[in-house]
Amino acid sequence: MDEQQVPLSQCAVCPYDWSERWCRAAKGKAPADCPSLRLRDLAGASVACMTEGACAAFAKQASLQEAACYAGGEDGYAAVRAIKPRIVEIVEFARRMGYQRLGLAFCIGLRFEAKVVHEILTTNGFAVASVGCKAGGKAKALLGIGPAEQVDPTAAHETMCNPVFQALALNEARTDFNVLLGLCVGHDSLFFKHAEAMGTVLAVKDRVFGHNPLAAIYQYDTYYRYLKNPLPD
Repeated sequence: MDEQQVPLSQCAVCPYDWSERWCRAAKGKAPADCPSLRLRDLAGASVACMTEGACAAFAKQASLQEAACYAGGEDGYAAVRAIKPRIVEIVEFARRMGYQRLGLAFCIGLRFEAKVVHEILTTNGFAVASVGCKAGGKAKALLGIGPAEQVDPTAAHETMCNPVFQALALNEARTDFNVLLGLCVGHDSLFFKHAEAMGTVLAVKDRVFGHNPLAAIYQYDTYYRYLKNPLPD
């Protein structure tokens, strides 16, 4: 089948209220392209992986950690409230998994935040290997990038962000679990591609919104209404 003919799952624009969707209710509603119905075989395969495969313990502890981030459930869903920030969740999950060596791959632009995160993790008994994005000291020129394409066009040497080196360095450190802090779009992808240990993201980079990229989404109908139209090439 041509890739243009492969149906696309579109849960993000499901026409039914989340409480009525088939994936949440035994007799729920579903559109024709619902992946829960259309891809039943894959759903079955995923359960086998999550319950019997190599990721079974990881999946179970992740689900338990999710529930541990809320309180008030004994009074019904309406009373449920969030009680833990993500950094606490990361510490607790790492403990659940019995991890001892954590990796911290961070953007040098968040070096102050990285220092605090490193301290929090070590305070909680973990051995931490932290690697900044500029580690390795390799020039952007090696990527075929000229001065005019650099952040600082006047720099004779501008060091590239090297997420592959970050991943390989943490592989060398034999980390049990990696935490990403502020890597750029694409750089985070390369890191996950080359890292051997499982990982999570503490925060992503958003230079405009102080690393809160959802700010533009929350203002979709106001200041960022221009996003309703295609961006220029």
